[in-house]
Amino acid sequence: MIELRALTKTYGNYAAVQRLNLSIDRGEIFGFIGPNGAGKTTTIKMMGGVTAPTEGVVTIAGIDMQAQPQEAKRRIGFIPDRPFLYEKLTGLEFLRFTADIYGVPERRFADKAAATLAMFSLTDWSNEMIESYSHGMKQRLIMAAALLHEPQVLIVDEPMVGLDPLAIIMVKNLFKRLASQGVTIFMSTHTLSVAEDICDRIGILNRGRLIASGTTEDLRREANVSSADLEMVFLNLTGNSA
Repeated sequence: MIELRALTKTYGNYAAVQRLNLSIDRGEIFGFIGPNGAGKTTTIKMMGGVTAPTEGVVTIAGIDMQAQPQEAKRRIGFIPDRPFLYEKLTGLEFLRFTADIYGVPERRFADKAAATLAMFSLTDWSNEMIESYSHGMKQRLIMAAALLHEPQVLIVDEPMVGLDPLAIIMVKNLFKRLASQGVTIFMSTHTLSVAEDICDRIGILNRGRLIASGTTEDLRREANVSSADLEMVFLNLTGNSA
């Protein structure tokens, strides 16, 4: 469902991402972790078609992102770490704006909007200006917008930032449910406990290179620690100390 082949991004002499190769299956939740500055957000921006790679290929559901960007993007729900919202719109107006971009038929919009607003506990705020929303509410609204067109792939950068514990549980359960329905989820996060809890596989990026990838057990074996949590595995593999 997601294929990254020799994906590279350079800025002058600085290589933010270096020949990244990944293959992620339909219905898989893939966690992407790494230190600050490792290249995670750069990778996600290339996957979402926001930034063009210097070299390499991004394929989404069999579609080359550079060759057919509109078709590839139609299959993606993209949730950036710092979402941009038109704060003079109401939550419902923002969802309608998003639905128009993705070509959601008008006859389906009302039901889809009502369902996603209810899913993220935003129904009572749907006609309020976004500028009055808390940070967590804005994060939930951008997630609701990303799901309106029923994407095949969900690309998420730091999904839990600003969410309260109840919302975190709700999002974790939502991701598991979407994956069970065949949606592929690529999630970058610093919340290692979340990655350990819901991800089928995890990739560790360090200095622009993928240094390890696999299940939590695979990573433990590679880090040569038999019964450690993901935080210790991460520290061992990236060469950092606690």
